[in-house]
This record gives sequence, structure tokens and C-alpha cells, in this order.
Amino acid sequence: MQRSFLGYLVVTLKGIAMGAADIVPGVSGGTIAFISGIYEELINSINNINFDLLKTLRKEGIAAAWKQANANFLVALVAGIGISVISLSKGIGWLLVNQPILLWSFFFGLVLASIYFVGKQVTKWNLVVIIALIIFALIAFYITSLPPLSKTDSLLFLFFAGSLAICAMILPGVSGAFILVLLGAYKTILDAIDNRDFKTIATVGLGAIFGLLAFSRLLKWLFNHHRDLILAILTGFILGSLNKIWPWKKVLETAIIHEKEVILREKSILPTSFDGDPQLLLAILLMVVGFLTIIILERIASTSNKE
Repeated sequence: MQRSFLGYLVVTLKGIAMGAADIVPGVSGGTIAFISGIYEELINSINNINFDLLKTLRKEGIAAAWKQANANFLVALVAGIGISVISLSKGIGWLLVNQPILLWSFFFGLVLASIYFVGKQVTKWNLVVIIALIIFALIAFYITSLPPLSKTDSLLFLFFAGSLAICAMILPGVSGAFILVLLGAYKTILDAIDNRDFKTIATVGLGAIFGLLAFSRLLKWLFNHHRDLILAILTGFILGSLNKIWPWKKVLETAIIHEKEVILREKSILPTSFDGDPQLLLAILLMVVGFLTIIILERIASTSNKE
């Protein structure tokens, strides 16, 4: 799809939103891509990076290969994601520590609205589709209840973590950042970004490229052959992930790792049972803001698709 300069600027802005979501454990950039109307184009563009592209490059030149790969779109999107990750990682890290209830409230509203907008894409609900939604909602809920592994700095492990996390990042409802938390690699990668540790960043990046190219092909096949089923599965993933981003938590188990206290297990509780200031009114306001953000994104996407 060819766009004007303004069109690619909008793609970059969507990339910034995806990057911001991916930084937060529990929120998926894939959800933002889906709601903003670029998800299937993203999957198809990634799948265009294959051996046929090398043949086109050799026979027809760079311009033809660039067009076949939809590279303008990918560059604009990746630029937005990169800008977001580099510029927002420290700020979001600070909010996670100092204002967790308010941050989680905003993203809870965002993800809650996403359930409706992804689910409404299913054209035919039947027993198999409904069962798939329930099963994968339970799987996502279980994943969000797992304790994280200990932090590791092994480059091979970080390559593997990058591969697995990128697969999660392009699935609406599954947070790549949360997968990194479970693997014990989240803090390592955030520190690497903050400290400009390019060796670690490159290792994770190569792992992400490997995982992305492999997993996107499976996703494209599923969308082409079992669209309603995969949409129901994605809706289930988003529904189950709400447990992770519920703003009010009770800590069940902690541990000292690298001289810092790390939460190993926690459970969702009602605001009235929260030990401290639940910030209820402001939290509800931010939930509404997050919910409306998704509605606005979906309306913009619908308008741009009609034009």
C-alpha cells in the first residue's frame, strides 16, 4: 500500500503507540496495531521478507525489492517503535515504580476496550470459536499468574528471550514485555537501553528478528485459513491478560535479587482491600481515558480505511 508523507507519519505515530504499549509488562503492541488498522498489513509485510525478495533484488533491483517488501511502511513503523522505546523506557519505568496504580489503570481501560474491538471482527460465532476463546483466556490468565525467573545476563538466553518476546508482541493480548518479565530479562533489557549497552541490545534485536520472521508466517496462514478462530483466540488472550494489569494487587511473595527486592507472586484484589491509598477516583478516570483512546484509534482507523 502506497501512502503520502502524512500517511507514513501517521504510521510512525502508531508505531510510537505500539512501542509505548510494549514497554509495559501486560500490554501488547499487537493490540495497538490491530485496533489502529495496520495489523494484517504488518504481518503481510513481514512475510514479504523472504527468498523471493532476494530474487527480486537480484533481477529487478533495489526499487522493486523495496516496494515488494512494503519497506516504506516497515521503516515508518519501526522508527516509531524505536523512538518510543528509547524515549519512554525510563519514564515508564519510573511510573511502574512510583505510580503503578495510575499507570495500570490507564492500560486496563485500553485493553478492556480492545476486547470488544478485536472480538467484533469475528464474523461467525460457533461452539468451536467460543471454546477457543475460553481456553485461551484461561491460558493467558495462567501465564499472568506465573512467578518470574531470576535475572540472567547470558547473551544466548537474551537471544532466546528476544525471539519469544517478539512473538508475543505481535499477538494482540499477549505482552512481550511481560514474557521478558517471566524470563527474568526485562530489567536487563531496560538497563541496556538506558545505559546504551549496544551488545545486549543487538543480541536481543537479532533474536527478535529471528522470531518475527518465523512466527509471522504461521500467523499469516492462520488468518488466511482460520480467521474467525484466530480472532477468537486473540480475544481470549486479551481477556485473560486483564489479570496482569488489574491496578490493585496484594504481594504474596518477594525475593532479594541483585540487592533489590523483586515481587515473585501477587494477586488481584478489590480497591477496598488495598493496603494503602487506592487512588480510586483518579484510577477510574484514567481507565475511562484508556478506553476512549482505543475508541478514538479505532474510529481513525475506520475512517482512513474508507478513504
